[in-house]
Amino acid sequence: MAVSFSNVSSEAGLKKLDDYLLSRSYITGYQASKDDLAVYSAFSTAPSSSYTNVARWYTHIDALLRLSGVTAVGQGVKVESSAVPEAATPDVVDAKAPAADDDDDDDVDLFGEETEEEKKAAEERAAAVKASSKKKESGKSSVLLDVKPWDDETDMTKLEEAVRNVKMEGLLWGASKLVPVGYGIKKLQIMMTIVDDLVSVDSLIEDYFYTEPANEYIQSCDIVAFNKI
Repeated sequence: MAVSFSNVSSEAGLKKLDDYLLSRSYITGYQASKDDLAVYSAFSTAPSSSYTNVARWYTHIDALLRLSGVTAVGQGVKVESSAVPEAATPDVVDAKAPAADDDDDDDVDLFGEETEEEKKAAEERAAAVKASSKKKESGKSSVLLDVKPWDDETDMTKLEEAVRNVKMEGLLWGASKLVPVGYGIKKLQIMMTIVDDLVSVDSLIEDYFYTEPANEYIQSCDIVAFNKI
């Protein structure tokens, strides 16, 4: 069933579209389709941010178009506009497509036939965007470590320096203190915050604390607490 919207250049048209998108991510269905492109093409400029849902939808579709990511067939949508013609924009219409016998928007091929190379390139771009988004959304954890020296003669200042000198993407050292363990020996308790997808605590201990020069001061290291942030 076709969805119809009034002139999106008017306040009434924008208000209707904003209400419509309140509970929807796309014009029809659960993925970007040619229906979204039909409505997107009716805008001469980006909508005002005061129409929160429309602005969010417009920004998303605009990004997908830059990645050639809108390929799904729509269910049919009509947008009334006195300023913008209903015909598809020239730069996305397939020039080889035969003229339609009626005004059914489903008969308009907005992108034309994609070659295998174009499809593969689009899939690779989409995968790269997905991977980038996943990395940005990666969780964080707060970790408390017990770092123990070899004996009571170990220079604890140098031990802490050896720990804090470990630097890598996704690792941030926090507060620390010395805690007595007996016989004049103290251990270092130190907090760190990590990005889960970037830092492995086990690998950090094995590769940095138990190798030179840190192992000159560090006898062992234990994970006391590991909490998701």
